[in-house]
Amino acid sequence: MEGHHYFFALLLPQHIKSYLQEKCEQIKMDFPFKRWVHHEDYHITLAFLGHASEEQLEKADYYIKDVLRHKEGFELTLDQFGGFGRPDSPRIFWANTKSSQFLNTIRELVYDSCTMAGFQLDPRPFKPHITLARNWLGDNQFSLESLKRFALEDKKFMANHVVLYETHLNKNPKYVIKKTYTLS
Repeated sequence: MEGHHYFFALLLPQHIKSYLQEKCEQIKMDFPFKRWVHHEDYHITLAFLGHASEEQLEKADYYIKDVLRHKEGFELTLDQFGGFGRPDSPRIFWANTKSSQFLNTIRELVYDSCTMAGFQLDPRPFKPHITLARNWLGDNQFSLESLKRFALEDKKFMANHVVLYETHLNKNPKYVIKKTYTLS
């Protein structure tokens, strides 16, 4: 467990991962980032735990199983590209989904379960996104406006699974599913 960290996330269906991978392949030539995320690692983070003991993970599992037991899957729609960090040199390049109260509710339930299990979580407001790349390397300034020709289609998908991921920094893809919680 040494060196590994954990997080809960919304699992994306394979067709959405493949679609985003195709988009990234088109974008890569003109938009140099230091590291592009492996398509199998695409997800929406709900609660980042960091390092965790088995006991902490078991407590979180207990609470999350309980709060998700009767929750139903829900539909999400891809929306647009964006970035975190400086607008001209983002540290994170992402895709997001259209606003969803269902997603916000699931995130709140998972987040609260993790705090009840004793985790100290990031208190910043939830900004659901799918990280695609990290650390702008371009000689020119990054511009979201120049990405318009690669605009995301309004692809809809069902969100049916919350997962606990374990990170393996020396692998690619680097996230391994440890637990799956199916939304009925």
